[in-house]
Amino acid sequence: MLVVDDEPGVRDALARGLAAEGMEVRSVADGHAGLQEASTGAYDAVVLDIMLPGLSGYRVLEALRAGGVATPVLLLSAKDGEVDQADGLDLGADGYLVKPFSFVVLVAQLRAMLRRSGPATTRVVHGALALDPATRSVTWEGRDVELSAREFAVLHALAVHPDDVLTRDDLLAAVWGGGGSASRNVVEVYVGYLRRKLAAVGAGELVRTERGRGYRLVSG
Repeated sequence: MLVVDDEPGVRDALARGLAAEGMEVRSVADGHAGLQEASTGAYDAVVLDIMLPGLSGYRVLEALRAGGVATPVLLLSAKDGEVDQADGLDLGADGYLVKPFSFVVLVAQLRAMLRRSGPATTRVVHGALALDPATRSVTWEGRDVELSAREFAVLHALAVHPDDVLTRDDLLAAVWGGGGSASRNVVEVYVGYLRRKLAAVGAGELVRTERGRGYRLVSG
């Protein structure tokens, strides 16, 4: 989740609360930073305040949709007028909450937005490896493999291209959205994390490095 709000108290409260709900959260404090982050397409959803320094939430949302970024956006605003809400929805927002808001309602709206956004839910099986995108669960020979959302995304990208070599740029685009939001080195770091967790269940050789080319998932 990306939270864009210029109030430190709101950012901190949302970061803690959403993390407690099992979500990975990044927070930024102004419109320009929010647009830069959200434009990568690397987030499942964006919680976006309307009144922001530098660039308003309306303009951030407008730029995202104009750029073809379809990430669900939940607008936050102190304005509760029907016209304000209609303006936000017309620009492409997926939800609108008036401050002060109920955190329970915010989480419910986020989950509803994620369901509507239609993420891939097809179960992927590769030998003894099974991935379920709907629950972000992974098993190896029937044993659970506990992965973070980003680690799961790396493994899923490899699993849906069995025996194909994916370059670092391929994985950056698939997992981090490209656009310079992350460096190529972060791919190597997360592949390392992934290998250690797979090794714990006896699948440490599943992700193979093809020197000078990239990574691929071998038959297991």
